[in-house]
Amino acid sequence: MNRLELLELKYLKSLANQYPNIAAASTEIINLQAILNLPKGTEHFLTDIHGEYEQFNHVLKNGSGSVRRQIDEQFGNTLSNKDKKSLATLVYYPQEKLDIVLQEEDNVEDWYKITLHRLVQITKKVASKYTRSKVRKALPKDFAYIIEELITEKAEVSDKEGYYNEIIHTIIRIGRAQEFIVALCNLIQRLVVDHLHIVGDIYDRGPGPYVIMDTLMNYHSVDIQWGNHDIVWMGAACGHLPCIATVLRIAARYGSLDTLEEGYGINLIPLATFALDTYQDTNCDIFAIKYNTDYNTKDLSLDMKIHKAIAIIQFKLEGQLIKKHPEFQMEDRLLLDKIDYEKKTVLVDGSEYAMLDTDFPTVDPADPYNLTPDEEQVMARIRQAFLKCEKLQKHVRFLFTNGSLYKVHNSNLLYHGCVPMDENGKFLSVNVDGKKYKGKELYDVLDNLARKGYYAKNDPAEMRKAQDYIWYIWAGPNSPVFGKDKMATFERYFISEPETHKETKNSYYSLLDSEEVLNRILEEFGLDTKKSHIINGHVPVELKKGETPIKCDGKLLIIDGGFSKAYQSKTGIAGYTLVASSHGMRLVAHEPFESTEAAILHESDIFSDSTVVEMAPVRIRVSDTDIGRELKESIKQLEQLLQAYRDGTIIER
Repeated sequence: MNRLELLELKYLKSLANQYPNIAAASTEIINLQAILNLPKGTEHFLTDIHGEYEQFNHVLKNGSGSVRRQIDEQFGNTLSNKDKKSLATLVYYPQEKLDIVLQEEDNVEDWYKITLHRLVQITKKVASKYTRSKVRKALPKDFAYIIEELITEKAEVSDKEGYYNEIIHTIIRIGRAQEFIVALCNLIQRLVVDHLHIVGDIYDRGPGPYVIMDTLMNYHSVDIQWGNHDIVWMGAACGHLPCIATVLRIAARYGSLDTLEEGYGINLIPLATFALDTYQDTNCDIFAIKYNTDYNTKDLSLDMKIHKAIAIIQFKLEGQLIKKHPEFQMEDRLLLDKIDYEKKTVLVDGSEYAMLDTDFPTVDPADPYNLTPDEEQVMARIRQAFLKCEKLQKHVRFLFTNGSLYKVHNSNLLYHGCVPMDENGKFLSVNVDGKKYKGKELYDVLDNLARKGYYAKNDPAEMRKAQDYIWYIWAGPNSPVFGKDKMATFERYFISEPETHKETKNSYYSLLDSEEVLNRILEEFGLDTKKSHIINGHVPVELKKGETPIKCDGKLLIIDGGFSKAYQSKTGIAGYTLVASSHGMRLVAHEPFESTEAAILHESDIFSDSTVVEMAPVRIRVSDTDIGRELKESIKQLEQLLQAYRDGTIIER
C-alpha cells in the first residue's frame, strides 16, 4: 500500500468514527443527495452602508422587498393592499407593531387568530426551500416544537384545519400569542435571507456603524469584503496614529464624534481640551461641519476647533509616514512644507495656489511634520483609548474573522474597489515591501499585511510595518480599495481652485464595459468567464445622471447607490441591494428611508424598484453552488467508506 492509499485509509477510519456502519453512512448519503436537489438559498449583497443603521436594519428586516413579495404571492387578491402593508410592517417590527395594535383593536383575540394564521402561511412558504433540519436549527427555542407542528404537513391527520386551529386557539388561551407572533416574525426575517454579503464601507459619515456591527455579529450568516473606510478603522483599532487621526477627522467633519464617544466610549476630552486651548483665537471657518438634522449645533464651535486640530495632526502624521516609506510613491501629498506663509500660498504639482487659511499655531515652518509635545500627548492618550476599547476591538476582530479584501463565492467575485490596471487593461505591478505584486497576488499580500498589523504582536517591528501598509490600503494610489491617484484632502480644505480637488480614478473604472478586461480579472481569480460576475462597491452610481450599475451586459455590477445620506443628492436613490436567488439575479434600488418610527406608525416601507439582471433558465439548485461542490465531495468520501465496509477493509461497529 503506497503513501497516498495509507492516507486515504487513515481518513476513512476517521470518517468511520462519525458513521460507524453501513446504515449510518447510507443515511447520510441519502440526506446529502436530497439537499443537493433543493433550491439554492437567497444571497443578499449590500455595500457602502456608511453608518446608516436605521435604513440598513430596515432593508435586512424587509429582505429588500422579499417579505412583501412573499406576502403578495401567498395572498394575492385575497388581502387588501392595506392589510398586506400592515402584515409586512408586523413582520419587520413585531414588538413595536403589537404595542400599537393592542391599544387600537377592540377584539384582540380575533386579531390574534387571523394574524397567526397568516403568519403561519408565510412561514410555511419561506421555509419550503430548506431542509427540515436547517429550518429546525433556525427555530426559536421556546416555540420550536409548536412552529414545526404548524408548518409541517400532517398526512395522518384527517381534520387538518381543526388540528391547526386547536394549536392556535391554545396559544391564545394560555396568553402566549404575543411572544409567538414575535417569534414567527423573526423567523420569517431569518429565512428570507439565507446569506448576507457586505461589500465594504460599514464605517464613517453616518451615525451608527457600531449598531450595524452589533447587528452583523448576531446575524446568522455573513461575510464582509473590507472597504477603505473599514480598513482605516481597523488600522485605528491597531493603535496606528495616522489611521486614528483620519478616523477622528472624518467623524469631526460629518458631525459624528458621538459615534466614538457614545457608541464606543472613547474619551475625546483630551482632544477637545487641546483644541479649545490651542485654537481658541484661531479662525476655523473652513473647517465647517457637514451635519445631519440630529446634530446638536451647540457643539458647532468646539467641533470646528477639533476638526481643524485633528486635520493638522493628520497631515503631520501622514507626512512622517510618506517620508518613511518612499515605496508608497506619495511625495505629492507632502504639502505642509510647500506653504509660503508670507505670500499665503502653497505649491501643488509645480503650480502656486492661494490658501484659504494659513493660521496653524502648531506648525513649525522649519519642521512642519513634527508634532508638538501637546499634540504627541493628546495622540498618545487617544491611542490608548482606541487600544483599550473592548467594543471596538470586538468589532474589528469580527471584521478580520469574517472578512477579507475579496471573496470568491458561488461564481461571483466580490471586492470593494478595483483591480489596479493601466489604460490598456493590464494589471499594474505595485511595490509592496520591496517586491512587485499585481492582480490577485496584490490583493493577497495586502490582506496578509492587514492581518499582521493586528495580530503580529510577537514581532513588534513587523507589526508596525504592516500597520503602515494598512494606512496605504486606505489611501495609497495603487491600493485596490482606494483606486485613485491621490486623496486630495489638503486641497479640498485649503485651495478654492476645483482642478486641485480632482482625484483621478484608476483606469479600471473606464474599462468596465470591456468584456476582455473583465474576463482577464475573472480568470485571474480562477473563475469561469462564461457564468461569473464581479460585484463591486466604492464608487456611487449617479443614476440621476444616467449612469447604470449594470456593466458589460451584467458581467459586472456596481452596487453603491448611496446608502449614505451624504451621497443621495448625487445618486438620486438611497442604495442598492443585489439579490441572488434560485431564480437568478435582480438589482433592487431603494428610495430614501424616512425613519424607523415612520415605518412603524405609518407603515411606510422603503419603495424599491427591482431590475432583473439575469434569469436562470432552470431553477438553481444547491448542487450548483460552492456548498454543493463540498457536499458532492462528502458523498464521494462516504461512498468510499461504504465500499470499505463492504469489502472488509474497515469493520462496521
